[in-house]
Formats: sequence, C-alpha cells, structure tokens
Amino acid sequence: MSISNDFYPNASLPLERKESGVPYVRPGLHVESYNDFDPLRHVIVGIADNQHIPEACPASNEKIPADSPMRGSKAGRRTQESIDRANECLNGFAQILENRGIIVDRPGAVDWHDRINTPDFSISSGFGCMPPRDCLLTMGKSILMAPMSFRSRYFEYLAYTDLLREYFESDQQCMIEQAPRPRLSDDSFRMDYVAAYEYLSDEETMARSLNKEYSTKETDILFDAADVMRLGKDIFVQHGLTTNLAGIHWIKRKYEPMGYRIHTLSFADNHPIHIDATFCPLRPGLMLLNPHRPLFAGQREIFEKNDWQIVEAVKPAWDNPPPLCYSSTWLSMNTLIIDHKTVCVEASEKAQMEQFDKLGFNVIPVDLRDAYAFGGGLHCATADVWREGTREDYFPNQFSGSHNIEHWEY
Repeated sequence: MSISNDFYPNASLPLERKESGVPYVRPGLHVESYNDFDPLRHVIVGIADNQHIPEACPASNEKIPADSPMRGSKAGRRTQESIDRANECLNGFAQILENRGIIVDRPGAVDWHDRINTPDFSISSGFGCMPPRDCLLTMGKSILMAPMSFRSRYFEYLAYTDLLREYFESDQQCMIEQAPRPRLSDDSFRMDYVAAYEYLSDEETMARSLNKEYSTKETDILFDAADVMRLGKDIFVQHGLTTNLAGIHWIKRKYEPMGYRIHTLSFADNHPIHIDATFCPLRPGLMLLNPHRPLFAGQREIFEKNDWQIVEAVKPAWDNPPPLCYSSTWLSMNTLIIDHKTVCVEASEKAQMEQFDKLGFNVIPVDLRDAYAFGGGLHCATADVWREGTREDYFPNQFSGSHNIEHWEY
C-alpha cells in the first residue's frame, strides 16, 4: 500500500520524516493509560482520507442487515464530498481537544484503494483509519495492535506504525506489541452460517447470539480493541461478533501474569460488536448501560458488590443512523470522557447531553454525526496515548468465579 501526503492532507507525519529513515523523538512524550475516564493528556484522532467501503466478507456479513447498501453494492471509494465533510468534523474534534491542552496525533497515510491479497483471502480494498479505538489497545505503558476479524482491516495497523515507532523511541518505558496475526481464511468462519445470515429473522439472530453462535470459529485468535473495557486492575471483554473465546483466552494469558483480572461480558444483542456503545464507564463507580442491550444478572454482580451505579442511557436523538453507516443510533452513548467531570458528546444528542449534565458532568458538544459512517462515534474515533493516573483497584470485592471465563460466559 503506497504513501502520498498530497492525497492525505490530514495524515500526521510529513513524508520527509519517513524518508529520513530516523525515527522522530519527541522529548517528554509519555505513554500510559489504565481506563477511559482519568484526565486525558494525549490522544490519537482518526482521519477519513480516502476511506473505502469494501466488499462484504464473512466477518462483516453478520454485522450488516440484509437490506443495507453496506453489504457491498456500494463497494468502492466513498465520495470526496463525504470524505471532506467527515474530515471537517474530525478536524474540529481534534481542535477542541487541542484547545484544552491535549496533545493530538493523527494516523499516517495509507492508500486503502489497493486490493488486499494474502495466501488465504482476497478482498476489494482496505477500509480506513477513522476509528483507531478498534485497532489499538493501550494497556498501561504498552500499546497493542489487535487481531481484527474483518478482512478489509487486515493492514489497518499500517496507518499507526510510524506513530507507534515514534512513541517507542520517545518513551523509554513504552512497549509496542502485536497480537498473533489471524489468517482469516474461510476455515476461520462458519461459512454456511454466514451464507444464511441475511435470511434469518431478528428472533433467530437473537437466539443464535444468546447461544454464543457467531460467524467466527475458534480457529484464529480474534478480538477488536473496542471490545475491551479497561478499569484499572480489571479488564472486561465482550464476547461477540468481533471477539471470540480464543481472543479472550489470549488476553487472559497475556495480562493476568501482569496482575490484571480478566472478565467476559455478553449482552442480549442481535449484533454484539464493540462494547463502547453498550456499556461505558463514566468515572469511578458509575457505568452507562444501553437499555436495549441488558446486562445479565450474573454479570451485574461484580459491579453491585463493589458499589458501582449502573445508569441506563437515554433514547438517542435519531431513529436511524446516517447513510452508509455500519453502526446503530446508539452511538449517542459513544462519548469521550476527558476527566471525571468533563465529557464530549455528539452535538445533536441533546437528551444525552442533558443526562450527563444531571450526572454532574460538564458537557462539550462535538459535531461528528457526518463522520459516523466512517467508523463510529467520539470514542471510536480516538485511541488513548496518555491519561494521568495509576492502575487502581476499582473492584476489591472479588468472589469465587468472578473472573473465570466459563463462569461469566455460561
């Protein structure tokens, strides 16, 4: 995949820095984050440059409704008008954060137009790099590149490699890591299930979801970083369309020796993908829950025993997502917490802003709806580099089975 900054005006790194062959060092740069609510000091904000709608693949097929143009009939580069408007929103968001003294980086330049060919699959194009939250998982002083299940996103990490190399050189304690690369061959998926999915009723898809029957097999280690919720010493991972049990077991083996406790979560949801529009931490002791995707009673226990309040989100402002959008209207609760008292909310979500105001937050409205189709909301469009704070224990009252995968799943 080629690089051209003339084609990518919002890319973070100038070409001359790449051509020098010497990693850029930023004195004082710090990498560290343990949750989504401590004071934000450094963040990556995505860009919409040259984004494509790729062909449907086995992983995306289950996520997209049968009548949606996202199934591939619209495959190809998004219109320049929509790209420019999305970048206007994303650049405005970045400026809001910079005006608050937060360091903002942008992804590098990758040509998503090229067809992706591997020994195991071929797909029309890449996707884009508007939602860094899906790809990058900051765990303490390390940033991990996630093994995502969409074939079109196989090389998405390339948009961040220059930044990550820069972080590695600038912070001597920073580690850059990559989970095992999946093959994403047809053997990675239940192909008969994928083929039948668009003909299933909502009741049938819900039944399959409740039975943990997804298009992905356990052949590959798969997870999106946006399925991982970090709460100090405890990590909660959603099992669903984009994260399989092999992925959860890998996270468990990787992070438990470092003193983390790994839990799995699942919700009553036809299309369980990414936890950050379903169950969101707002500050220590306070969670926001999607009322249409209830948390099972057995999974509430650890929150209740540790005095966490779970508040249901208000109804979104919109009845439908924007055109050519992968996500639901519940991006209304996909917000970016700046600190324990400050939150960024999409500007059209008046009821959601009012709810945050009643919860004691200062609300910053951000115009982002026209960028939703490029990968999600305010939380999706960002990835933490540094939040002030240390790894705290927000769940000191553990109990037998509380962080056992089998207990939580079944």
